Amino acid sequence: MKSLCVGIVLMVALFFSLPYHLYLRRLFKKDPVKSWAKARKYVSGFFRKELKISGCKIEARGIENIPKNVPVLFVGNHRSYFDILIYHETIGTPVGFVAKKEMRKIPLLPFYMDDIGCLFLDRNDIRQGMEVIKQGTVFMKMGHSMILFPEGTRNQKDELLPFKEGGYRMAEKSGAPIVPVAISGSDLLLESAPKGHIRSHAVIIEFGKPFYPSEMTPKERKAAYAQLPTIIQGIKDKHHINK
Repeated sequence: MKSLCVGIVLMVALFFSLPYHLYLRRLFKKDPVKSWAKARKYVSGFFRKELKISGCKIEARGIENIPKNVPVLFVGNHRSYFDILIYHETIGTPVGFVAKKEMRKIPLLPFYMDDIGCLFLDRNDIRQGMEVIKQGTVFMKMGHSMILFPEGTRNQKDELLPFKEGGYRMAEKSGAPIVPVAISGSDLLLESAPKGHIRSHAVIIEFGKPFYPSEMTPKERKAAYAQLPTIIQGIKDKHHINK
């Protein structure tokens, strides 16, 4: 029943948001920052409904580590489709995601993703990947925060997958801080639930200390990037969630 309700709310919200999407697309050409702010406020309404219906109980830690009034590159692990909603609602400011290009194939959803400033990455096309990084840098210079999942896919295992570091350049080039993030338990809502079902569960999302790649020497940046998987793994390993 939860799965059906979540699906209905999502499709109805996406369908009836089409006129507003056209408005936001026009507004973006004149004032991208205002467009992102309006889009975040709009989608938060049905995101909150989806999380409530699903029975997702979020415990957010380290919110004080998020720098205020500056764009941020959030770098975190990725366990579930629900991560998008959880990150978005916990951060609470306009933020886009670097998503895999396959998300473009989902009916209606790409409209919303465009509205909040998401970018779509072809993991098999290096040149296109560089263009995505360049566009993300432009967005961040305009004051828009971005979320990057350097594992490149959802991963429900205890150990993180190897990180792809190319996206970190968005922070380097824009002067923005990187904030490491670890999320635990989100896969228990959907991916680890019986097929076709959503079950209520607790989720922990925790934000680590920020650092500024643009203020580091190349050697310091390389060391900081190499430590990111360890930092995120260490934060995640502190979480105790009963399955």
